[in-house]
Amino acid sequence: MIGLLTGQVVETSEAGCILDVQGVGYLLSCSRKTLDRLTAGDGVQRVLVETHLRQDAITLYGFADAAEREAFRALIEVKTVGPQKALLVLSGLAPTALARAIAGKERKRLAEVKGLGAATANRIIDEPAMQKWAVGRATPEADGAGTEASPATPPGDEGDAVSALINLGWKRPEAAAAVARVRTRLGAEAPLGTLIRDSLKELAPR
Repeated sequence: MIGLLTGQVVETSEAGCILDVQGVGYLLSCSRKTLDRLTAGDGVQRVLVETHLRQDAITLYGFADAAEREAFRALIEVKTVGPQKALLVLSGLAPTALARAIAGKERKRLAEVKGLGAATANRIIDEPAMQKWAVGRATPEADGAGTEASPATPPGDEGDAVSALINLGWKRPEAAAAVARVRTRLGAEAPLGTLIRDSLKELAPR
């Protein structure tokens, strides 16, 4: 079973990417948020992997961090929510935002995830195991903020951008400050990928 791959992203699509690991290309299915993180960084990327075996196929699902992989594992345990729908959910909501939506029974918010629908959203929220999963994960600290004093993790895409920069090796305070500057400059409509790329430019040595 494959649990971790380290290599370079050589190709992406709406469904995932190909990661070149020492000359072998692994096809990974990923959420949009993971793809944005992987393509925002240059060079070697570290990807957590969930391996699913079936009689007719071996499918690899890639995740930029452990929180997203845990959310994926919880989601696929819900009846009628398979891996592809789980990735749809995680493309629309980061794990902490998903936990908040479930804990707060925000049915409309979850139903608005592209491709999900109200029936599946209700099933996720009403699933006791998902409610249990959400406990303790519905706060910004659940993203792994650590104990050092730092600005609060911003909501939505800003929080995802900060997490991406931390995964690339930056400290939370400087990552949060860079993302805040970029958001102020570009405005509320700037997509996650642009936030990450411009924040990296902000952090680059001058």
